[in-house]
Amino acid sequence: MAKMGHVAYLVAAFLTGVSLSTSAADPAPAVPLPKPLAKVESVVKVWDQAKHNAFTGLIRHTDGAWLCTFREGSAHIPGLDGTIRVIASKDGEKWESRAVLAEKGVDLRDSKICHTPDGRLMLVMGGSYYDGAEPTPDRKRTGMHTRVAFSSDGGATWTPPAKVEGVPDNVWLWRVTWHKGVGYGTVYGIARDGKGNREFAVYRTTDGVKYGDPIDTKVPASGGEATVRFAPDDTMHILFRGEGKTRNAFVGTSKAPYADWNWKDAGRAAQGPNFIRLADGRWVYAGRDFDPKAKTVVGLMTAESLTPLVTLPSGGDTSYPGLVEAEPNLVWVSYYSSHEGKSAIYLAKVRIAKGN
Repeated sequence: MAKMGHVAYLVAAFLTGVSLSTSAADPAPAVPLPKPLAKVESVVKVWDQAKHNAFTGLIRHTDGAWLCTFREGSAHIPGLDGTIRVIASKDGEKWESRAVLAEKGVDLRDSKICHTPDGRLMLVMGGSYYDGAEPTPDRKRTGMHTRVAFSSDGGATWTPPAKVEGVPDNVWLWRVTWHKGVGYGTVYGIARDGKGNREFAVYRTTDGVKYGDPIDTKVPASGGEATVRFAPDDTMHILFRGEGKTRNAFVGTSKAPYADWNWKDAGRAAQGPNFIRLADGRWVYAGRDFDPKAKTVVGLMTAESLTPLVTLPSGGDTSYPGLVEAEPNLVWVSYYSSHEGKSAIYLAKVRIAKGN
């Protein structure tokens, strides 16, 4: 019999059911695929009671309860006046409403939750005003001023939303991060250079209400939303939402006293940006990416780039994540998405592979 070629042998074996044994003439066994760098362990929808549920914040309180905050409204914008809801859970599976914050005639938006140095819970939220005596879906915004509220009982009761001081009208104080007794809030607002670029700076506070002493970060891009975090050596890191043609985010770093900045184009979009430092020292980020459609991703961040690792079930109107490392290398991610037809709040648990 003529010698059968290797490919013909494989085909014949497949058709006849003959098992293939490994020999010197056979190809080497397949190399095992590398383990994924991250894995979505679970995703649950935690809230969808309003017509539009969006813009999340997530925190684990000192009593062990998980708190998630978000805006409830009739549409993304303008819609009717939005309210801020706080929901709580012991396990991340079953959630119940703990509080609702509202202000007559004001659209409360995009709340960010944190702990103050004295242990209180603090909510920072936008407060938008619209034309017309009554709230209608086609109103136009006429102004805004950031609000703040505090809770001393685990988020059950809150002080009435009050205007922050020291931040001008029509300038958005988007998120506050506390470090060694000082709160650092990213602030962006109306362009005054005549070129359509939004102004951006980091304001400081010691009480959460009064802000000033702005840091000019010299960010080389137009954008707005940004998150500040600190390394153990006090280096400030900023993840900044870019609005250029590529929509790429920018990563900025600066050592105290934060006068000199190094900015890098991160190579990816990150809208509604958030990031945290893991216990092992790596940075994990989340935000809205486009490849080519909108989606919420979780990945690794360095001082120079963003590397998406997983895409959460998401699409359409989506992003604005909250991030907490629940245990080493397990990150809980709150976010919103309309991929199931209605903008709803979700919680994902993402396992990040251990670093080398």
